[in-house]
This record gives sequence, C-alpha cells and structure tokens, in this order.
Amino acid sequence: MNIFILNTGRCGSTTFIKACQHITNYTALHESRSTLIGADRLAYTDNHIEADNRLSWLLGRLDRKFGDNAFYVHLMRNAEQTADSFSRRSDFGIMKAYREGVLMQAQQTETALELARDYIDTVESNIALFLKDKTHTLQFNLENARQDFTTFWHRINAQGDLDAALLEWQINYNAST
Repeated sequence: MNIFILNTGRCGSTTFIKACQHITNYTALHESRSTLIGADRLAYTDNHIEADNRLSWLLGRLDRKFGDNAFYVHLMRNAEQTADSFSRRSDFGIMKAYREGVLMQAQQTETALELARDYIDTVESNIALFLKDKTHTLQFNLENARQDFTTFWHRINAQGDLDAALLEWQINYNAST
C-alpha cells in the first residue's frame, strides 16, 4: 500500500519523512518525484510513503491512479504559523509560483502574509475535497505530532523503531529563517 502525506508545506513534512525512515516495511521520501511529468510523476514503488506539497495540485491524477487503494494523511499545522512561515519565503518556491502563476501576478496591494493565507486556504480546501470519499485517511496535526504519529504507525502496521521515529519530532528540520 502507498501512503501520501498531503499538506500545504511549512507544516512538518520533512520531519514526517525523517520519522518514517525508521519504518522498515515502507520506503519514505520527501518530494522524490517532484521534477517529473507524465506517468513518471506518480510512479511510486509499492509500500512507499511520500510527502510532497505539490501533490495538492495533482489530486485528480492521484485519485485516478490510486483512488481509495492508498492511505492518505492530511498533515496540518496551525494556519497562522504556517502562513507566517510562508510569508518569509514569498519570493521563491511554491509561494512565487502561486502568486505569479496561479494568481497571474496577484494584486500588488496584497501582503505576503495575505497571499500565504490564501494559498493555505486553497490547498487545505483541495485536500479536504479530495479526502471526502476516501476510507483510509488520518488527520495529523503538527501540534500533536507524537500522539498522531503513534496512531499513524499503528494504522499502517509499521515495523521498525517507533521510539527513534518519535525522537525525530524533537528536531526542527527545514525551519524558515
């Protein structure tokens, strides 16, 4: 079974995968196919855990390929903290793509924080709609990571070192500057 960690970004997805790398019966990678297109983009091996915030823009294709035959985690973090983190990264990455591509240069009157809030609302809405008919899901809150990860571990019948995985949640990977 494949597992997808759906998220906005800036919410612990790197840490999630670091924790999952202590699981021995799944592979786990972060944004491992993000530069690929076509069929290659979603050509994940079996028993793989993938976290990639860009999957929120590919949910139709994800549904067509995996449908209800995968496990989906909706990874979330306090929206204001996430928006604050994104606002400090407004000139590159997904925020630049959202402002310049999706919103077609957005109004210059919008602050980076307002754009980040809009992006988060859009992505969270896309994920919620996608998950509404899925039976293998878990809502995961970064603020409750250790407990939610333990639940995740048991739900996917993970094997490996749970204690080491839980220790990863004490490390702040990929923090905004």
